[in-house]
Amino acid sequence: MSHNTLEKNTAAAPIVENETEEQILARVRTNDRRRRIQTWGLRAALVALWLGSWELTATLWIDPFFYSKPSLIWDRLVEWFTDGTQFGSIWLQIFTTVQEAVLGFVIGAVAGVVLGVLLGRSRYWADVLAPFIKALNAVPRIVLAALFIIWFGLGLSSKVATVVVLVFFAVFFNAFTGAREVDGNVINNARILGAGRRQVLTAIVLPSATTWILSSLHTAFGFALIGAVVGEYAGASKGLGLLISNAQGTFDSAGIYAGMIIITVIALIAEWGIGLAENRLLKWRPSQATSGHGI
Repeated sequence: MSHNTLEKNTAAAPIVENETEEQILARVRTNDRRRRIQTWGLRAALVALWLGSWELTATLWIDPFFYSKPSLIWDRLVEWFTDGTQFGSIWLQIFTTVQEAVLGFVIGAVAGVVLGVLLGRSRYWADVLAPFIKALNAVPRIVLAALFIIWFGLGLSSKVATVVVLVFFAVFFNAFTGAREVDGNVINNARILGAGRRQVLTAIVLPSATTWILSSLHTAFGFALIGAVVGEYAGASKGLGLLISNAQGTFDSAGIYAGMIIITVIALIAEWGIGLAENRLLKWRPSQATSGHGI
């Protein structure tokens, strides 16, 4: 290749400017902001399409008495939050359900973590208790809810007991698996260095099982809300489950949907809070932002 040709190719090549660190960070933030706007825009469009098609279908083709429609559900929500419900203020119903769910969630989660980790590190007792735990887990929860109402009455205790049963098993199996998955070489090295049983449990096993445990809490709080609503549905004097049960008895499909929406909003808020706590507790974990998994 001649010297003149080389000079022409060099002159035609684009000049690439080196970006500064601030420019790179600004570009990344801009792309991330644009992606979030596009994501939320698409979500809003899907919701609008779904609600619009439902409203149109219920107005023109299907009977809204049975299937309801978004405008009727909105009217019911406005009525509940302005005039109240047949059983008192809507805020009282929400507080009752949330109180039952949170109390049962805390008790069930603590019991599930403690028993799961202890049995996960004790193969002998895990083998002894395995059939009993599996048998209890196989009992239908709606049956237990009915029994708890007979035992503890229509008040708070029966609903909390139902929530505890649902949450316990959701957390227990994850904590048990997390304790079993701890690297044995790490434990053996700690014991060689003089670590006792308690030190191994608190300094190695629990931190290693934290990811498993926190992962289960996302599902467990959903179960907590389900347990509270199921308990109220079986028998209660107040709560969102009672509102849904009353709406079913009066063929108020809009009321059923309205109760479902309120429960969904509560679950999403709780999911957001648990996610914040998980991010704080797992700061040491490598970022998964580039893994490509959206869920």
